[in-house]
Amino acid sequence: MTAPALAASVFDVAGRVALVTGASSGLGARFAEVLAANGALVALAGRRRDELDRLAKTIADAGGVATVVAFDLRDHARIPEVFAEVEAALGPVDVVINNAGISDARAVVDLTFEAWREILDVDLDALFLMAREAARRMSGRGGVIVNVSSILGLRPRAEMAAYSVAKAGVAQLSRIMALELADKGVRVNTLAPGYVVTGMNRDFFASPESEPLVREIPLGRVGQVDDFDGAILFLSSDASRFMTGAVLVVDGGHVLVM
Repeated sequence: MTAPALAASVFDVAGRVALVTGASSGLGARFAEVLAANGALVALAGRRRDELDRLAKTIADAGGVATVVAFDLRDHARIPEVFAEVEAALGPVDVVINNAGISDARAVVDLTFEAWREILDVDLDALFLMAREAARRMSGRGGVIVNVSSILGLRPRAEMAAYSVAKAGVAQLSRIMALELADKGVRVNTLAPGYVVTGMNRDFFASPESEPLVREIPLGRVGQVDDFDGAILFLSSDASRFMTGAVLVVDGGHVLVM
C-alpha cells in the first residue's frame, strides 16, 4: 500500500453527481459551490428558483457544472421525480447532501402543533424520504448520503424543541441507515454544524444581542460557511471511505459547554 502523491487525491469528487437540498442560500449554497469547484456535477435543489439559477450561473462561470431542480420538500410525492430529473441531466446520483431545514424559536407552551408539524415535516420527514429514495437508487451501486443535523440535535436548548427533536432524529436515522446499507455499498453519515453566519442571521450576529451566545463558543467566534468546506469534501469523498454512521461535529467546541 502506497501513500497518494497528493493528500488532495483522497478528497477528489471529480465526476461525481451530487444532489444538494437547501442549495439556494447559506450552507447549502456553499456546499454546492465547494463540490462543484472540486469537479462534482452538482444538482441544486430548493424552493427559490431565482437564487438557484444565480448560483448555477456562478458555478458555470467558474468552470463547474450545475443543474437546477426547483421544488418544495413538503411536496413529498415529487421526490422520486427530482432524482429522475437529476439522473436525466447529470447521471445517477452518487452523493446526496440533505441540508434543507427550517426552525422556529418558541417555548414549548407557545409552540402550536401546526408549527411543530411543519418543522418536523421539512427537517425530518422530507429528509427521511430524500434519504430513502437515494438509498433505493444507490443500493448495490454505491453512494454517499450526508444528512445535516445540528449541535441542537445533540444537546438541548430552550425554545428550540421542534427543531432539536427533528435534528436528533436525523442523527439516529443516519445511524440506522448506515447499519442497513453498509453491505450495499452506501455510506451514511451526519454533519452537525454549530452556529454559523448566513444571510438569514447575519444582522443578529453583527449585533450586541449575539455576544452572550458567541461567548459560549470555546474558539471564541461563530462559524462562517467556509469553515465547513473541508468537512463536506471529507464526507462526500473517499477520504471518509471507512466511515459510516458517524456524527461529525463542526461547531468551534460549542457542544462541549452548552
